[in-house]
Amino acid sequence: RSSFERAPPKRPMVGEEKNSAEVTAKEPAKQRSEEAKSDTRKPTSGFCAKQGCGKVATLQCPKCLKLGLPSTYFCDKTCFKDAWNAHKAVHKEAALRLAFKPPPFNYTGKLRPHYVTPMRKVPAHIKKPDYADTGKPVSENTPARDKIVIHTKEQIKRIRHICKIGREVLDLAGQMVKPGVTTEEIDAKVHEWSIERGAYPSPLNYHFFPKSCCTSPNEVICHGIPDARPLEDGDIVNIDISVYKNGFHGDLNETFLVGNVDDESKHLVKTTYDSLMLAIKACKPGMFVRDFGKIISKHCNKRRLSVVRSYCGHGIGEMFHCAPNVPHYSKNKAIGICKPGMVFTIEPMINIRSFRDKTWPDGWTSVTADGLRSAQFEHTLLVTETGCEVLTARTKNSVPFHWEKEEQKAKS
Repeated sequence: RSSFERAPPKRPMVGEEKNSAEVTAKEPAKQRSEEAKSDTRKPTSGFCAKQGCGKVATLQCPKCLKLGLPSTYFCDKTCFKDAWNAHKAVHKEAALRLAFKPPPFNYTGKLRPHYVTPMRKVPAHIKKPDYADTGKPVSENTPARDKIVIHTKEQIKRIRHICKIGREVLDLAGQMVKPGVTTEEIDAKVHEWSIERGAYPSPLNYHFFPKSCCTSPNEVICHGIPDARPLEDGDIVNIDISVYKNGFHGDLNETFLVGNVDDESKHLVKTTYDSLMLAIKACKPGMFVRDFGKIISKHCNKRRLSVVRSYCGHGIGEMFHCAPNVPHYSKNKAIGICKPGMVFTIEPMINIRSFRDKTWPDGWTSVTADGLRSAQFEHTLLVTETGCEVLTARTKNSVPFHWEKEEQKAKS
């Protein structure tokens, strides 16, 4: 059967000409008038969607219109038929997205899960971590995971390089943040940008995580799965980027504002960032790992915010997650003293009210127990002889913070 026979019976492609006499005889004048008005609000032409054609076309796929998809144009029936096998995949995904319903759960806030696309593939030439095919990080299930590594100069060189790649990808992802953009679209570009730089997106298939980055809007604390939900004006969203190349991982994240955000959320975001930077400022040889939590908690508690206790910073290098664990709350029992050559992350997750969390049925998405907002920032650090180096430091290409924009506006 031809592809056109898959369309509803006797329904021509939108734009296909009808005999004007037939139209006059069969369609009431009022109906013709309404359709004419409707047609003026639709694009009347575009480039043919058949690969390699590219001519200006006016015929539209009726299935796309029925599903509410953006208009797809074809030159003629031949182009439509030739492109059908590839084009129908768009319809399948749209149908799945429309049919998706969030699983039953006592959701704490306004957010709900949306449709998640299938896991993306990574080209064969990209060197992959041990869990890429199986979903199981074998190296992290050995005693070596609990040993703090002092890295060599060559290892540090490689970690510094992958952290630079991670920063580039996060800066590009941050520039995409605006109302109407889905986190699925952000994830697709993160996947593409990572591979362009010869890197593997570390979250992909790590313990079977389905995406190439984590996106955590509003009440999501961490590990949000990118999906089909469009970002809305007033949202906040954390984007967590981790990449792997030459045998080493790099990890960082930032929380971004979407459009016009309320003052309470701005206060949350700035306090979270400031708490991270205060902890980094104190990092030097001889410091107890447990003391980072004291610094972060003191700063946030003074500002009536709470520190999440279920998740912590971690060692990173040849393994995605390893010793030391770096809790962000005070009076923790973390083991370890900072020494030159250590590499680890600090990544405080700060909530507006309660520090408690719940996990969605997907097994990943962690949300605040009270449904109020959460923010997070993360850097990968190298302990040096005199202090520390922020391996994922911001650059001139990083998205400016809201307080930086306000300060610049005040000066001008």
